[in-house]
Amino acid sequence: MDKNIFREYDIRGVYPTQINEDVAYTVGRSYGSYIQEKLKRNICGVGRDNRLSSPQLVKELIRGITESGCNVIDFGLVTTPMYYYACLKANVIIGVMVTASHNPKDDNGFKFSFDHLGNARGEQIYDFRDYTLEGKFLNGNGEITEFDPRDYYKSFIKENIEMGNRKIKVVLDCGNGTTSLYAKDIYSQFDNLDITMICDESDANFPNHHPDPSVPENNKMLMDKVMEIGADIGIGFDGDGDRVGFITENGEFMPIDKAMIAYIRDINDKVTNKSYLYDVKCGKALEDEIIKLGGTPIIYRTGNSWTRYEVNKNKYPFGGEYSGHMYFTDRWPGLDSGLYNGLRMLEIMSHTDKKFSELVDGINTYYNTPEIKIAVTDETKFGIVDNVKAYAISKGYKIIDVDGVRVQFEDGWALVRASNTGPNLTMRFEANTKERLNEIKEEFEKVINESLDSIK
Repeated sequence: MDKNIFREYDIRGVYPTQINEDVAYTVGRSYGSYIQEKLKRNICGVGRDNRLSSPQLVKELIRGITESGCNVIDFGLVTTPMYYYACLKANVIIGVMVTASHNPKDDNGFKFSFDHLGNARGEQIYDFRDYTLEGKFLNGNGEITEFDPRDYYKSFIKENIEMGNRKIKVVLDCGNGTTSLYAKDIYSQFDNLDITMICDESDANFPNHHPDPSVPENNKMLMDKVMEIGADIGIGFDGDGDRVGFITENGEFMPIDKAMIAYIRDINDKVTNKSYLYDVKCGKALEDEIIKLGGTPIIYRTGNSWTRYEVNKNKYPFGGEYSGHMYFTDRWPGLDSGLYNGLRMLEIMSHTDKKFSELVDGINTYYNTPEIKIAVTDETKFGIVDNVKAYAISKGYKIIDVDGVRVQFEDGWALVRASNTGPNLTMRFEANTKERLNEIKEEFEKVINESLDSIK
């Protein structure tokens, strides 16, 4: 087994070279044994997304879990948030979801949990990796039962949305992912929504575009459809349904850190705890707005396993990250559901005459880059980040190192971090002016290029 498939938030790799049926069976044997030995639990939930390799992987995963003597509740073909909800509804709390989320079509993997606050993360993953590679598993004959959470989840979403009377014309882009199976049915519960669907055939070849709405280029079809029919908003979902993305009525991409401002403005007067979490990729305007509203900004590391855990542990009413994972705990159980988060934005719009883009009027203006990725290797990416950190310290710059290094200036910031889902560096830059943005960007690109040259 390739130990590199054990990443910071999950197990993930290319099918069938890194992730295959043998790996799924071994992960199952290990997970079933691990939770029995270390957590004293003998039952877990299992779900899968619509990827082409998921049916055979989940079959072998379940076989491995039950042959460890652990019982399984099989949720079937579900979105990842639906799987989270099913674990709570079935009172099993923990389990394994077969998915590669927003990754390319040939990838697959396993999101798994050891507590109810979030998926396994960091040292939990590495401890499980070492346990798995040691291969000393329990033997037994666990039982399999089935539980279909779809109707319960649909009703639960309806109960937690307080829609107004305003009619809203919305385009939903499912990216041919797992939400293709459920989005229309769930959104059709609300009579005020005029719904147009695109890319809504379940097809894990992802024939129309890559299923990651956090990347502007992936939203071209959604932008065009919004403009074509004069929609009020466009909403996109990723492959397993835990991310969301937004397009304005003008056909423009709205970065999630701006969308988060609309959410926080809406709930701030309705909650007691006014602390809001966001990850290091998010822009300064979000921090400014939280402070303006009398709240406390909490900057934290990237990764939905980490951010979901931190939001739920501290009962922050809302938190999220630049990639489109967001969590409400005000009247929702802290699950990052793209379908639900899309409806929360429609709920806000349904109680106002403002256009979607106007929900973020009055925020401070900064100039920034989108998320920039540089292909490196898993072996070198952390060393390059260390070099950037050493450079920043040598220059006397103020840094935040909760995740990679974010260099803080009076008039901007630079972020360089190692991706935890692939062999990449992730960068983002922001400043008060375009000229200063280019200066910061060029300065740190030079440091990174020098690090890359030294490796070669």
